[in-house]
Amino acid sequence: MANPKKTEVLLQSELKGIPLLRRGKVRDLYDLGEHLLLVATDRLSAFDVILPNGIPDKGKILTQLSVFWFQELKVPNHLVTADVREMPPALKPFAGQLEGRSMLVRKLEIIPVECVVRGYLAGSGWTEYSRLQSICGVPLPPGLKQSERLAEPIFTPSTKAEAGHDLPMTFAEVEKAVGANLAAALKKKSLDTFKRASVIAQARGVLLCDTKFEWGFRPGTRGKPDAELFLADEVLTPDSSRFWMAASYQAGKSQEAFDKQFVRDYLNKLAWNKTPPGPLLPAEVVEGTRQRYVEIYQKLTGKAWPKS
Repeated sequence: MANPKKTEVLLQSELKGIPLLRRGKVRDLYDLGEHLLLVATDRLSAFDVILPNGIPDKGKILTQLSVFWFQELKVPNHLVTADVREMPPALKPFAGQLEGRSMLVRKLEIIPVECVVRGYLAGSGWTEYSRLQSICGVPLPPGLKQSERLAEPIFTPSTKAEAGHDLPMTFAEVEKAVGANLAAALKKKSLDTFKRASVIAQARGVLLCDTKFEWGFRPGTRGKPDAELFLADEVLTPDSSRFWMAASYQAGKSQEAFDKQFVRDYLNKLAWNKTPPGPLLPAEVVEGTRQRYVEIYQKLTGKAWPKS
């Protein structure tokens, strides 16, 4: 794994001469022909609004955690390398921007379904359960508490929106969108990967509450008998997952979050209507967010993050 070095906050990558496909909420995506280059910036979005100031080291932490999980999970995935020295020569002039925060990945045909898996009752899942005693059409037993561990993880997919909010989907809706066989494969792959990750995390004192996965096929292979699903994008990071510390976990209440919930809690106290432009985050919220990202990285990987 690349050794992340501290740099200034990077809100936007600039790779002159390298074709830019698009800029997402956090990642800048470049087309290198056979492969893609994912650059994780330090941008932070909340309530689907990109905030004006970034979080130092955030992009590097997301990238290095994804690399860690790709290596640990042993699941077919899109990662080619995260080492800038192994990337095409055309990227060498931009090593300062790319070091520690970029991944060279295979091009995939991404399945347009966010494969959400929940192991505990929290967030929007808790809200929906409180009203309907189910999540995305999955019925659950009565009397469950907030943050309670589910008897078995459940698959609660959503749409994959290019802009705005993802919308919950029932499994029947996934079957209609991608076909019954692929829907079943997505569900099994996602649940199996979640269970494997949960065991790894718990051995390090961390509970994996929920996460979302993206899967894709190599171009031109979808529908063929030997087509293989590959895990794509980021995986099991504080931006895509909810992590709790096992030592302080207690069902029946909300848990301390090691993700951007810290920012959401701050923003919810403001007189802001959740539309652009987003408010500038004060220094203590920026540093508090960074510390939570650093802490979950260190707990999961067992490695120290370089001090500022």
